[in-house]
Amino acid sequence: MRALVAVIALSFSDWATAQSAPRPEVLIKWRQSAYQVIAWNSARIKAALAGQFDSHEIQSAANALAAVANSGLAGLFAPGTAHGKGWRETTARDEVFSDAGKFRALTDEFAREASALARVAVAGNRESVNEQFLKVAQTCKSCHNQFRQTD
Repeated sequence: MRALVAVIALSFSDWATAQSAPRPEVLIKWRQSAYQVIAWNSARIKAALAGQFDSHEIQSAANALAAVANSGLAGLFAPGTAHGKGWRETTARDEVFSDAGKFRALTDEFAREASALARVAVAGNRESVNEQFLKVAQTCKSCHNQFRQTD
């Protein structure tokens, strides 16, 4: 009887896990959405640095950027999501999956630099914010050059 209960419990556990795992197209949508939030907040910072320096705007955007950067972006590139469509076709190169360690290292670097930007933004010094924002942008560029398809 105990063995039967154990088998049923394990079967239910496997079923529940399978039911809770997002479909590949959902993961692709989530990561595309996350990167849109990154692009939006990066544009907010860039505009504030290029025009009227608004410390509050920069802090808000930097905090949002750091939050998304530290949310586990690499986990949205799960097996089965190398190809497919979320909101649009994925632009992830196969190397994201074949060199996952290097990809994760770059997402970790992005998270560190974005967190540093959020800390620097608190002081409200335009030059320091610009310097750190350039470091964040470089992590984006490095990752895109290695892991993002271009048209």
